Amino acid sequence: MDIELLQKIAHNTEQKESSQIVVTDNKKRFTTRFNPHIQFKKNKSYEMALVNLETYYSFPNITYENSKLFYSPDAGVTWFHISVPEGSYDIEDINRYIKQRIKQNGHDENGVTLSANTNTLKAVLILQDNYQVSLRSADSIGSVLGFNQDFYTADYQESQNPVNILNINSILVNVDIIFGSYVNGQRNPMIYSFFPAVSPGYEIIETPANLVYLPITLDAIYTMEITMTDQNDHLLNLRRENVTIRFHVREI
Repeated sequence: MDIELLQKIAHNTEQKESSQIVVTDNKKRFTTRFNPHIQFKKNKSYEMALVNLETYYSFPNITYENSKLFYSPDAGVTWFHISVPEGSYDIEDINRYIKQRIKQNGHDENGVTLSANTNTLKAVLILQDNYQVSLRSADSIGSVLGFNQDFYTADYQESQNPVNILNINSILVNVDIIFGSYVNGQRNPMIYSFFPAVSPGYEIIETPANLVYLPITLDAIYTMEITMTDQNDHLLNLRRENVTIRFHVREI
């Protein structure tokens, strides 16, 4: 039998090195230091896959950059400011909060109503007599609801654009010790990507059906930096919620 073939058979049947790595943190970018470090065998190659990820869907779609609304109960004579707190909202949540604030200001909570048109994927703004809404500020909530920066006085109007309530289309897990991934044509240390299958506020438990292994670039692991980004490579705001990730490292 060919010697080279025997060597391949021996290589494929010998026991391969394998290990698990579990990391937990509540930062959007964090570094794990290994003590002792992980030393790989010389002249051997290794690869890694994400096995499991657990966290909460806490990524906000409302922040200080897109939270403002001004309303007038008297046809523009006086104006009142509402700022929706940072958090994860749907249109019904935003509507409830705005109505609560209007009521606290001593005005008719039904003066301003927000809802969704599920057919057009646009937001609906309904105003009672004399009520007006201004979304002119650069940090207005109109960008989330699909409204242009403008004054609104009609009793019924739909947003000019579809709502942008779900600003995260994909979550990317990036690890600085692997290579072989490209995102939008650019080299990127992305080991896994997924869309959360739960609504905001619920626990995310992501377990890939098929593990995708990517090569490790180092001979030894002293530190490992992990970042979680969205589809536009923006760091996710975890809002101090813990994320736990389990990796599998194996010899090729």
